[in-house]
Order: sequence, then C-alpha cells, then structure tokens
Amino acid sequence: MTAAKPLRADARRNRDALLAKARELFADGCFDLRFDDFARLAGVGTGTLYRHFPTRAALAEAVYREELAAMCARAGELRATLPAAEALAAFLRGFVSHLHTHQGLARTLATLMASRSDALADGGRELDRTIADLLAAGVEEGTIRDDVGAGAVMMALQGICTACSEPGSRDDADGTVTLVVDGLRRRA
Repeated sequence: MTAAKPLRADARRNRDALLAKARELFADGCFDLRFDDFARLAGVGTGTLYRHFPTRAALAEAVYREELAAMCARAGELRATLPAAEALAAFLRGFVSHLHTHQGLARTLATLMASRSDALADGGRELDRTIADLLAAGVEEGTIRDDVGAGAVMMALQGICTACSEPGSRDDADGTVTLVVDGLRRRA
C-alpha cells in the first residue's frame, strides 16, 4: 500500500474550505441542500468538491474523523496538565458538549452512513482507546477504580449523548458526567 500523495497548497485550501463549510452547515443543522449548492457555498467548483469528496457520506466521514481526532488529541493534553480523574471528567464533559453543539453531524452520519459503518467503527475504537488511556492513568495514579473498563464508560457516554437531544438536558448531562466520574473514583 502506498502513502497518499500530499496535496498541493491550493488543493489543501480547497479541501479545508469544504470541511469548514461542512462543519458550519452541520452546526446549523442544514445539510439537505444539493451537493452542487454546497460547492458554491464553500467557494469551490463542483468538480473540486467531487474530486475531494465524491459523496455526502465521504464528506461527513472526513468531518467526523477530523473532529474525533481533535477530541482525542485534547484528551492527551488534559492528561498532561490535570490529575487523572479531572482529565477524565473534563474529557467526558467536553465530548458531551461537543456532541450537543454538533448534533447536525451526528444526525447526518446516522442517515448518510447507515450502510457504511467503517468510519463509525474506527471512530468508536479510537474513542475507546482514548478513554482506556484516561482510565489507566487514573488507575496508575490511584484515583480511579481498576474494575471498570472503557466499554462501561462508553456505554454511559452513549446514554448521556442520546439523552442530550432532549430540550433542557444540558445541565442534566453535566450532572450525569459527575455521577459517572464519582462512580469511577477509587474509595479509601
């Protein structure tokens, strides 16, 4: 397998413009427009759009991968600057907040990628590794229990995120993250 050829500067700018416009549209909850109209809004030609992202699913997948990579990188920053339990809590709160803000992306992924689960499965594994690393740091530090795995935390996170779509649920989501983290803390 050969490595992907690096993009020219203008191609990179076009790709970045497409991703930025997609993020904006996801945040606004409107991604139903024609793909050609999307290209126009992003300031690129239709051919450029299709060259980078031949389908809506490919575009949604690229945004999802970038967003998830940024969140997982943020977990590393939190681990480096905060005690482990605080880093875990901050990551979980940030993740829930991000999903609450970007509900359009979640809805788009659910509808566009129903038949293609590779990106979602890969993302799930990356998120699982990130949470496992945060838990391991807490276990090593002695502040997090060693009998709860990343799968249980992922299940709780999924429940929180699912409930977040209800009106007025943001404060409850924060409280639920507190409950999860308190339940993970090692008791003397």
